[in-house]
Formats: sequence, C-alpha cells, structure tokens
Amino acid sequence: MKPSKSFRHSEILSQITRTPSLRVAELAAHLGVSTETIRRDLDELTQQRLINRTYGGAVRTLSTEPAVGERHTLFVAERERIARAASARLKPGGLIMIGSGATTTHVARRIAADHKGLTVITHSFSAAAALAVNPTITVIMAPGVCLASEGATVGAHTSRFLGEFSADHAIIGASGVTGEGPTDALVEIAAVYRTIASRAAETMVVADHSKFDRMFAARYASWRELAALVTDEPPRGALAEALDRCRVEVVAA
Repeated sequence: MKPSKSFRHSEILSQITRTPSLRVAELAAHLGVSTETIRRDLDELTQQRLINRTYGGAVRTLSTEPAVGERHTLFVAERERIARAASARLKPGGLIMIGSGATTTHVARRIAADHKGLTVITHSFSAAAALAVNPTITVIMAPGVCLASEGATVGAHTSRFLGEFSADHAIIGASGVTGEGPTDALVEIAAVYRTIASRAAETMVVADHSKFDRMFAARYASWRELAALVTDEPPRGALAEALDRCRVEVVAA
C-alpha cells in the first residue's frame, strides 16, 4: 500500500528538519513512490512556504531574525555565561576582532571588565561602545555603510579595512549553527564575518543553544576554518559529530 499524501508531506518535513537539503530520487526510494509523485509533493509544500524547491530536490526555508535591539533582550543569562567563557580565552595585550550581534556585545562588555591593554577592531557600534568604557583598551572602528538594523558597518570598505589586519583572536556570532558551519540571516553581515574569520589566528563562534540546527541564508565559514564554539549547552547529534570531526573545541559555559 502506497503512503498517503499527508503521510508523505509529514515525512518530507520531518526529514528536512534533520538535514538541510533533500533529493527527489532519495525521497522516492525512501517512500516507495515515483519521482513524479515526490516532485508534486515538493511543489505543493513550496506553495505552502514550508520548503524551498531546488533543481532536483528541496531545501529548508530561509529563516529571518529580529533586529539586534530585540535580540539583546533574549537569552541574557546564557549570553553572559558565554561571554565569560569567551573572555577567558583571550591573551593579554593581543589584537582582537569582534563581529556585530547581541552575543558578541555581551562578550565585549565582559572583555572591558576583564582585560587591560588590548586592541580591538570591530564593525559593531554596540561592541565599540561597550569596550570604550575601559580606557586601557584601544578600539578601532571599521568604516563602511551603516546597517541600522544590526548597528554595524558593512560593505566593501568594511571588508577591505578588516583585511589589512592580522588578529590573535576573532569573536563572531551566528544566526544559525549546523553541521555545515555557522550561518547568518544577512548576506552583508556574513561577508564581514568571512573576512574577520580569515584574518585571525584563532576564530571562536559565540552562539547560544537556540541557534543549534538552524540554517540561515549565508554560510560564512566551514568548521575546519574555525577553532572553537563557545555556547551554553553541549551540542548533540549531527552538529556534535561535525564539530568533533573538524576538531573544533566546544566550550559549554
């Protein structure tokens, strides 16, 4: 007996929460139906905006994220724990790059309280303001186009400026974290993160557990390019396996 349409749709949606993309042929074999049936199922689910249709299969819908001001009010205790753990990894007197975001701003506040004599380069207005309260920390603000929703500079000028430096550490956030790597909801931010990650001897991603297994528009690095994930809960499943395979240090604060 062939599975019903409702069962097929449910199974497709269940699978796409576990893997970022699906192939028509694999779904057809798994469900015991024709590829034409699967194509019709994917077309219907796309019309309902539950998935995004691709050539030969489907991918998850691209999520959106609230503006950074709203994100500052979420997971505050978790982000403070992450901030303490991230700050503890920094060496005295180093050059640090910090990306924009709510969690990275928490880290900047912690750095201002914990450290002296650092030089910090950032494109985040809130991170710069948090660090500026410590007179021993030199803060360098990257130029660029102001992206008001993120409180940060972005664009070619930002990436070019950051590309002129070599940092001891980089600290960047993520909208989502999967086994393929960290992603961001905004392509402009991801482009800056990509530059920051490429210019540091050690790059740590700071992200709370709500980001696990969520995929957004732009992947800015693979785990093989990153040194550590600082978070509030140990990841599990495919994400944990990918981090272990790529030898990424997981710091669960």
